[in-house]
Amino acid sequence: MLNSSFLTEFLLLGSANTRELQLLHFSLFLGIYLAALLGNGLVITAVACDHRLHTPMYFFLLNLSLLDLGSISTTVPKSMANSLWDTRAISYSGCAAQLFLFLFSLGAECSLLTVMAYDRYVAICRPLHYGTLMGSRACVKMAAAAWASSFVNGLLQTANTFPIPLCQGNVVKQFFCEVPQILKLSCSESYLRELGLIVVSACLALGCFVFIVLSYVQIFTVVLRIPSEQGRHKAFSMCLPHLAVVSLFLSTGMFAYLKPPSLSSPSLDLVLAVLYSVVPPAVNPLFYSMRNKELKHALRKLIQWE
Repeated sequence: MLNSSFLTEFLLLGSANTRELQLLHFSLFLGIYLAALLGNGLVITAVACDHRLHTPMYFFLLNLSLLDLGSISTTVPKSMANSLWDTRAISYSGCAAQLFLFLFSLGAECSLLTVMAYDRYVAICRPLHYGTLMGSRACVKMAAAAWASSFVNGLLQTANTFPIPLCQGNVVKQFFCEVPQILKLSCSESYLRELGLIVVSACLALGCFVFIVLSYVQIFTVVLRIPSEQGRHKAFSMCLPHLAVVSLFLSTGMFAYLKPPSLSSPSLDLVLAVLYSVVPPAVNPLFYSMRNKELKHALRKLIQWE
């Protein structure tokens, strides 16, 4: 049995066996990372600088972009460095910090997507009460609750994961440190407490997903009753980008954490991890700006001004 206190490092999943494939992995991740930095950076700057975007919807979008930057910066740079320098090692403290920051970003993003669904529900289904329900103070409280609850959740899961005795070595079969892969290194009964915490977190994520689905059922019921085509188009433009982000992020994330062990395989785990941790931060700015005239106009002004 290996106790966590005797470990000094973990070994992450190697990108490839040949130098050419390692450099290809580095180049692909670098391109995705730069796209995420550029896209989210532009969204944050545009929302902060354009007073017409100082509304609840764009306030939450700014928060989402900040979380996307934090999420992808937690996992991708280390994987790129390992590919570039042909190593797999990550220090014990580095693994713990990566796990905490990733869980924090993941939980906050899930909570924030739920809040954004509520914002769209109020805007479309209860427009006369929008100013009261989505005032600036209420928006700040909801965003703060999403960040704070995710901070506590990440801290609890990290604190419960790393004291667990390990019996299966220190090889993490993923390109970053995540709870399910670390639990696979533990002894047969020592991970039950942390497993219970994962189930609770998964249930909360499932609750967020159900809330979002129910919100959009009511939203689309109202939208389809709008007589003017222009009104329906505007409503769909508000909702479809958010639905695309939710579908990609929550569906792949929940499947990765809740799938039965019989479906688990290194290749499937890797693909799912990329889909819920790497792809969303890069494509979210594209989703939100594609059908949003106000945001596209602000981004165009920002780029021309620069």
